[in-house]
Amino acid sequence: MTGERSQAVNRRTVLGGIAAGATSALAGCSLFETSDDGDASVVEDADRARSLAEQFAPTLYFDEHEQWFPTDPQPYEVERDGETVVDGFEALNGYAERSGDDGDPVDPVSFFNVVEYEASPLAVVQFWFYSAFDQFATNFHWHDWEVLHVFVDTETGEPQLYVASSHSRKVPNNEFLDPDGSRRPRILTELGSHSSGLSVNEDADKFQRLPLDGSVADVTNSVLEGVEAIAAIPLAYGLPRDEQFALPYSVPELDGEPLYDHDDLPAVGAEDLVDESLTVRSFDALESPPDLPERETGLQFDFAGASDADPDVEYELRPTTDLEHVADFVGPQLSFEFAIPDFVEDAVAGHITTTGVPWQSPRYTNPAADISEARHRQALAERYDAIGDPSPVNQVVAGVTNAITSDDAPENEGLTTESSSLELVALLQSEPEAVPTFNGIAVVQGVTEGEHRLTVNGAGVEPHSETVAVGGDDSSDSGGDGSVTAAGVDGEIPVVAREHSVKLEVDPSEVDADLTDLAVEDDFAGRLYDAPLAGPDAVYVHRGGAFTTEVRDSDDAIGADRVNPGGDADSVRVENPQTGKASLASYLADIAAETRDEVAAVEGGGDSDDTDDDRGNGGGGGQENAVNGLANALDAVAEAARRAAERAEAGDRGNADQKLETVQNRLDQVSTRLSEARDSLPSGLANAADNRLDQARRRSDQAKNADKL
Repeated sequence: MTGERSQAVNRRTVLGGIAAGATSALAGCSLFETSDDGDASVVEDADRARSLAEQFAPTLYFDEHEQWFPTDPQPYEVERDGETVVDGFEALNGYAERSGDDGDPVDPVSFFNVVEYEASPLAVVQFWFYSAFDQFATNFHWHDWEVLHVFVDTETGEPQLYVASSHSRKVPNNEFLDPDGSRRPRILTELGSHSSGLSVNEDADKFQRLPLDGSVADVTNSVLEGVEAIAAIPLAYGLPRDEQFALPYSVPELDGEPLYDHDDLPAVGAEDLVDESLTVRSFDALESPPDLPERETGLQFDFAGASDADPDVEYELRPTTDLEHVADFVGPQLSFEFAIPDFVEDAVAGHITTTGVPWQSPRYTNPAADISEARHRQALAERYDAIGDPSPVNQVVAGVTNAITSDDAPENEGLTTESSSLELVALLQSEPEAVPTFNGIAVVQGVTEGEHRLTVNGAGVEPHSETVAVGGDDSSDSGGDGSVTAAGVDGEIPVVAREHSVKLEVDPSEVDADLTDLAVEDDFAGRLYDAPLAGPDAVYVHRGGAFTTEVRDSDDAIGADRVNPGGDADSVRVENPQTGKASLASYLADIAAETRDEVAAVEGGGDSDDTDDDRGNGGGGGQENAVNGLANALDAVAEAARRAAERAEAGDRGNADQKLETVQNRLDQVSTRLSEARDSLPSGLANAADNRLDQARRRSDQAKNADKL
């Protein structure tokens, strides 16, 4: 290994994201950094610094499948252009080679740095852990640095706050205010990514988000309130394996091939990556979410000098000054395509981040910059003059669910949503850094004001993508700490398994009106998608649904179309979507005729020989039973709505509105006939008729009140 290899890139490396620049993957970078923080300096007294480090040296618990344990990067240093760097190929290949067939930890070590704020009796002990590689779901890179900050009152010796680094600066860290000083901190290290969960209660090797049975929760992060689709739980990443959530890992690629097939990594085999039972080659390689095996805690690491520990592995404590001569941690960007469901599918690889250099980060000398919980920073600010008040931070949040067929609907004509045990990944294209969901919740924090494209993707499901406006009217205030923007519909984003998906395409490019918004509703699940529309777009829906697509234009006029995917088609398209009275009247005709046909197909269903004058009027016309009467009433609605659409298209507002009044009156007749026929209809069809009646009433009101013809 020479350290001078060619760093060639291929198409995947540059797809969509490199132009924006790769961002630092140094976990938990600054969100709440403020100019009000006082000066801090490294504790020069080596004995005092080591004493503090030994007092708070954490116990580490790793997943049973972990491959890359905390190690010393110095064996993998090379000289390049007059600087000392740690080479990614050298580190990954060298670590695999030295760990051998058993995968034994190599040079286990934690590096520490201790800083002290000059204006207050507050010190911070930092524990830095280096791993040769990071493998996660769509985010992996050469090298990995994770950190635990222990804020300590130097007068009392008591810890004030633990801050354990999460995946990135976009994800809330695991934090605990006022921990028990009689017990050293414990870290629950996530498989592959090394994201650091906290454990402070009696259940040492498990993460507990909420206090249960009188126990203490492992984090004191704030609970997000006011977003309907998101459970009131503390916003912290946690540990999926302890919360009964599955998380598939991705196989990193370089030059289009799995990393273990690269010629410059002769010691690295597939067995040196996360176990294949937990990985996928690409999200779209599966037709449905994978069934992953449960995982357990593996090795326990502890400081070699700890008298209260009985670990599987002992690690050294060494000062970070041993490493400060290293200028960079290098290696070519790896790739994993992340699909974006625009009208023409795009793939982005630029969300794959690179690592940073700890001693070049602001939080190295000002650890308060790493506090991601505003309440925690505020608490320290009230205790210590050196800590400034929190700065406003914008968040984008959503609860991700699965769209499935509803048992209350006719077969393949209605959906519901349910929580998913599979964690997914969210990405803001404007800030290309992928973040994992936790408990099905996607949180991206530190987002700039303006419009952003949010995509949620995962193994075996179709991607969901929409535009979100941060800091606008749709954002809520989060108590002076910035805005909270709920993506999706009221904070819920439903995704659909690939095996059941249909691509619903909407192309407004040939439409005269300036269409600004698109919504998709299912008869049973309600509104599933609602987002700005700026051009041709696509939404993945479940083929077992029955949908209404709604468009809105710059004049706030509304239009609607009926979409029933069914069949085996991969996509359906709303052709020439329009807004106004004619569009809504045509929709009313379609949904009434659709329901009429289904009712008429019921055994004993009605005929359609009645004249327009006696349809749905409550008597005569050959109606033989309640089902016939309902079918005829629906037919009357369809006919009146068609005539309203014709009059609106001809520019005849008066007659169009008159026909729409007839539609509304006949919808009342439908309600009566439905009540009479309910016991004679299949329950699913009766439920569907109820829901469609509500939809028709709403759309008829919109049509009647529409200014635009």
